[in-house]
Amino acid sequence: MHKVYINLLSHKYQRQGRYPAAGEIVSAESRNTGLGIARLARARGEGFQRAGQAAGVSGVRHGRVAHPPESWKNIYKKINKKEKQLGICSAIAATSRKDLIIKRGHKIGGLLDFPIVVSNEIESISKTKDLQVTLIALGLKEDLIRAGLSHKSRTGTSRRRGRRAHSGVSALIVVEKDEILGRLSGSIPGVEVKSVQRLNVIDLMPGSKPIRLTIFSQNAVEKLKDVQAPVLRIMEMMQSK
Repeated sequence: MHKVYINLLSHKYQRQGRYPAAGEIVSAESRNTGLGIARLARARGEGFQRAGQAAGVSGVRHGRVAHPPESWKNIYKKINKKEKQLGICSAIAATSRKDLIIKRGHKIGGLLDFPIVVSNEIESISKTKDLQVTLIALGLKEDLIRAGLSHKSRTGTSRRRGRRAHSGVSALIVVEKDEILGRLSGSIPGVEVKSVQRLNVIDLMPGSKPIRLTIFSQNAVEKLKDVQAPVLRIMEMMQSK
């Protein structure tokens, strides 16, 4: 699961690079030997502070970077299709592990059975207050409070770049179609809605830490029956022969 998580997350990385001529746009040349100074390239001229200082080479003040990052470099990681399929199957199966859910930090109260499967009526909820009442009725009030208390507004660079606030992770609601309920994703701090077709390992184990408290609708459970691990497919083929 961790390997698949790293692979999927790497595709979201933003490419970065440096201006190829950065640190080299300066009229600098070496003064050669015989002056009792190092043979580094030095800025030409006299009568100002920059004159005579090392320039245009790496390892000096205001010099170029020796091996800067290149924007053309492939920074995403590759993974085999069967490994990716096995990772999502393992993550879905781990949603039934109560010990992993508690270890992640979720407050589940007196809930005993996992994963939580609810009726299809949850997919027709269109108001935030109705969704909140439903989650409280399921016994997730403590977890909602925990996620709400961790909600913090940001300042500085992160705020300027659109990451205005940060909150803890609470329940993930998996439905067949998120046309209606999907609009409420993020309206409650930490609560997200995802359709079963777009479900991946990043949603099930944020931060690569298994496993997230997950709620499935009955339609979503029926769709998950089509998702099968590669190992099971091989065993069925062997049994059929």
